[in-house]
Amino acid sequence: MTTDTSNIARRHPELPAAALLDDRILFRVSGPGTNDFLQGQLSQNLADVVADHSPRAAASTPKGRAYLLTRLVRDGEDILLTMPASLADDVAAHLNKYLMLFRGTTMERLNNGLIVGLVGEAAAGILAGDDLPLPQGVNDTLVMEDGYLVRTNVTAEGIPRFELWLTEGLDEKLLGKIDRLHQASVTEWEASEIAAGVPELTPETRESWVPQMLNLQHLEGIHFKKGCYTGQEVIARMHFLGQLKKSLYRLGAKSGNQPAPGSPVMAGDKSAGEVVRAVTFDDGSVQLLAVLRHADAEKDLHLPDADQPLQILSLPYTVPEREVAPSDT
Repeated sequence: MTTDTSNIARRHPELPAAALLDDRILFRVSGPGTNDFLQGQLSQNLADVVADHSPRAAASTPKGRAYLLTRLVRDGEDILLTMPASLADDVAAHLNKYLMLFRGTTMERLNNGLIVGLVGEAAAGILAGDDLPLPQGVNDTLVMEDGYLVRTNVTAEGIPRFELWLTEGLDEKLLGKIDRLHQASVTEWEASEIAAGVPELTPETRESWVPQMLNLQHLEGIHFKKGCYTGQEVIARMHFLGQLKKSLYRLGAKSGNQPAPGSPVMAGDKSAGEVVRAVTFDDGSVQLLAVLRHADAEKDLHLPDADQPLQILSLPYTVPEREVAPSDT
């Protein structure tokens, strides 16, 4: 499998496709305190993380600000989780402070671990083979001989996507199957994540937003009825009292420079929110996800020093909080 390192995404890549996500790191949490440790740190209920279902989760500060967005995969009694390479060292060091309270429980970086992004139903079918049924629901998981095949969120255009989690990397048999697919870049996977309305954090944006501002509740990333965890008080209050005034939007411009995560989105001469992630296509257009104030979302939006207006693009899920959110004062 070759890796396309281009920073420009093809607007219409060939399908089915596979992208080697070498910008992500896999970790394994194992030991008798695995569930209790993660239950106290993450927004997901560990009882719902089972062999055939791998939901998302956030780790937040006591003030409810997310510093990690991840997915949880059950591997026997262990839990696998992922994070961007750019955050891995800092996040692992932070979590290990809490892990010390759970004797015999460890969080190990999997140096041979690998995630492959798959775009198109046929891509997953080639990997799974004819004898194994593909997972049907979002976050549903197929346990394979070599790893775990997770159905992730479709794009707004309805293109199916999957993640293949491999704890020991690619063997020759699996590599042969992947080589039958069109090779996509990490940037093109990023484009599909934006089209699916899936956020990510960077060193510049960690601790910037409460998980609901990133639409994580609509990606099965928050369990509002689970027990206490770090940041729960703020997250629950925002949910049950209807205090969400910002959420994640997908935006596009016909041309322009790609904005950095954390940079402002403008409504006139005032900031309306911040960029979460962005991508540039080979036709010069730009797409991005940004957290915007609901009260400003219908105004004329643009990036700083940019001539092209930003248009709101569709997401593959609804965000009902935008309809009932109280107006900003």
